Amino acid sequence: MGRGTLRIYLGAAPGVGKTYAMLSEAHRRVERGTDCVVALVEHHDRPRTEVMLHGLEQVPRTEITYRSAVYTEMDVDAVLERAPAVALVDELAHTNVPGFRNAKRWQDVEELLKAGIDVISTVNIQHLESLGDVVESITGVRQQETVPDEVVRRADQIELVDMSPQALRRRMAHGNIYQPDKLDAALSNYFRPGNLTALRELALLWTADRVDEYLQQYRGEHNIRTTWQARERIVVGLTGGPEGRTLIRRASRMAAKGSGSEILAVYIARSDGLTSASPKELAVQRTLVEDVGGTFHHVIGDDIPAALLEFARGVNATQIVLGSSRRKTWQYIYGPGVGATVARESGPDLDVHIVTHEEVAKGRGLPIARGARLGRARIIWGWLVGVVGSVLLSVLLRSLENGPGLANDVLLFLFLTVAAALLGGLRPALASAAVGVMLLNYWFTPPTHTLTVQDPENFVAIVIFFAVAVAVSSVVDLAARRTHQAARLRAESEILSFLAGSVLRGETALDALLERVRETFAMESVALLERTSDVDPWTCAGSVGPAPVARPDDADVDMPVGDNMALALSGRVLPAEDRRVLGAFAAQAAVVLDRQRLVSEADRARRLAEGNRIRTALLAAVSHDLRTPLAGIKAAVSSLRSDDVAWSPEDEAELLEGIEDGADRLDHLVGNLLDMSRLQTGTVTPLIREIDLDEVVPMALGGVPEGSVDLDIPETLPMVAVDPGLLERVVANVVENAVKYSPGGERIVVAASALGERVELRVVDRGRGVPDEAKERIFEPFQRYGDAPRGAGVGLGLAVSRGFAEAMGGTLDAEDTPGGGLTMVLTLTAAPGRAQAGAALPAGATS
Repeated sequence: MGRGTLRIYLGAAPGVGKTYAMLSEAHRRVERGTDCVVALVEHHDRPRTEVMLHGLEQVPRTEITYRSAVYTEMDVDAVLERAPAVALVDELAHTNVPGFRNAKRWQDVEELLKAGIDVISTVNIQHLESLGDVVESITGVRQQETVPDEVVRRADQIELVDMSPQALRRRMAHGNIYQPDKLDAALSNYFRPGNLTALRELALLWTADRVDEYLQQYRGEHNIRTTWQARERIVVGLTGGPEGRTLIRRASRMAAKGSGSEILAVYIARSDGLTSASPKELAVQRTLVEDVGGTFHHVIGDDIPAALLEFARGVNATQIVLGSSRRKTWQYIYGPGVGATVARESGPDLDVHIVTHEEVAKGRGLPIARGARLGRARIIWGWLVGVVGSVLLSVLLRSLENGPGLANDVLLFLFLTVAAALLGGLRPALASAAVGVMLLNYWFTPPTHTLTVQDPENFVAIVIFFAVAVAVSSVVDLAARRTHQAARLRAESEILSFLAGSVLRGETALDALLERVRETFAMESVALLERTSDVDPWTCAGSVGPAPVARPDDADVDMPVGDNMALALSGRVLPAEDRRVLGAFAAQAAVVLDRQRLVSEADRARRLAEGNRIRTALLAAVSHDLRTPLAGIKAAVSSLRSDDVAWSPEDEAELLEGIEDGADRLDHLVGNLLDMSRLQTGTVTPLIREIDLDEVVPMALGGVPEGSVDLDIPETLPMVAVDPGLLERVVANVVENAVKYSPGGERIVVAASALGERVELRVVDRGRGVPDEAKERIFEPFQRYGDAPRGAGVGLGLAVSRGFAEAMGGTLDAEDTPGGGLTMVLTLTAAPGRAQAGAALPAGATS
């Protein structure tokens, strides 16, 4: 029995209609006669989704008792026994009840697939393992239920279920997703337009990457080498010269003309490592490419035009950007150049742009020896010069009436032998020496036309010629080999220095490193495999390229990393000398993987520590600051309800005042806690208006004793662009804090002034002040400087005030008061002009 197929409906956000689309597909299949059952579907009391279940066979769920509560999960055994052709399984990332046969629902689905049952499932983009941190940074919510990306990638079909943020919020407002009591909280928190837009972009980009993988796999399976222009991809060919920056900027302007265009800068180095590229210039160009949103690639290839075209077709590029040649006119004797060759061989599927720059025709320096790995053309030229050239030279010398003499003839033949060694290596040079000896003996050494030598001096000359020719050929060939070895070591050192530099730069992206391995060694796919012991199966820790192998035994090249980890490459067999560098890559991959896991664990530990700190502080606040006013209220109420004492009207008024006082303190404390929660979750959305400070500040002083504040706000101050409600809260908190810590009888000063495009509001007290090292700490949640007996609250007032100030685009800082005390400086943005703020607010707008 073959393995079943998996189809996944991927949602950009909850409520976009994944389950509805899955049930619609089930009805279509049932109408076509397919045996389709509902293994598990969560309709969440949504009427339209629940209606779609009508007419579909549902497998009863199994009940699990956990901690005296009864839960239901998918009955895997019942589905396997029913053995339908297609099973619907909702919420792939769901975590099963502890004690169930599998910890995660995707593992239940894996059992169904192994049994040959086709499965249709759903999952949201925020539940993918690799996007957990990104989603948390966007929404402020950490997804506890996740599914490994590899599980979703292995799906035979992935269909994106998408909806615009505005349409999704309208669907929610109509009550089609959540119950009315949860609607306001959802719309103002997770389902804000910005959150939904970001999640939608994540889903589109992730799906686009999967489409690219499928496309590359299909092109590889069908051996399609032509470019399919499904997406604009611009390849920039870099030489390491100064013109590279011009090419990158030109490609960036080209990419900006089309939405979704991609820039890939590639530098091709020869395998012998001999190159005139400046590492410093390449580093600058790499940074520039990344700044414009592109990627930098380093590829090894002896034939630069062929390697460039192979890379461009491999990434399905549509355009290639090259610079005009820096060669001088005479340097074209070495060939037509990379640009002309690429343009000639690109074919109709690739557009080649030749960009002019300031370095055109300024020269590229003398050609550099290529080492011992000579191309076929050079070897052929070596044989032609050494053998055919010797024959032609003898014919030329015989045609002269008065030849140059035997000594000069020997030198001319020796010149051809050296030329053959330089071009074709040792073998053509040896052949040239042998042919030259025979021709010298037969044509130019008396008696001619015979292979005998009459004069001993001529015999010595011929022997010396042969010995010198062999010696020179051997030295030239040995020098070429040594040059090649040195160049290869240089290339290896550059790669190793790149690895070391990636460590120092803190690059911890495993996929990026594996992609670098794939490009460096021209492989189809690379996978980092690991297992916990020798008997356990291999698991994939990371992979790039289509169809990565699942076991090291299936790879063309495998490089062990310790006992239970291996780097597996598919595409071709590497020569033995390449395994040393591959070993360095493998070791670095293991280090990167360990670092990723350590960073993840450290991040979890940091969040736990932060949560514990806030939890401890909150418990301390609840146990003291909240219980104190509650105790006062309780005592006053108990006294009023007591029948043993006849309270006078004055006593009752005092007790009631105490109750009111305690209730006000509780309201203030709870308000600060709620404000801090809003700041932590990012749900504070200021409604900015232009308003005068003298309209807001006096209202903020209602909570302080009368006569404790001196107010100095000039009428000539410019208006400020703020949220009046938030500004009032900020000023009230800061002023109350100043009054609380001021000595008895000392009045605080609230003064405003204009400084350019800013307006500063200063709250000056004459208290004991705060040391410089503690000035930032007093703005942290649950922090109070010292233990002032008059201090009430949980230490959130200043933290909330700074958060509100920054939300309005302002700042709140603490300074020393000259002569002693503390000055709080609230800096706000001055509004342009002096127009009075009186415009009507949008309907439903709140601060």
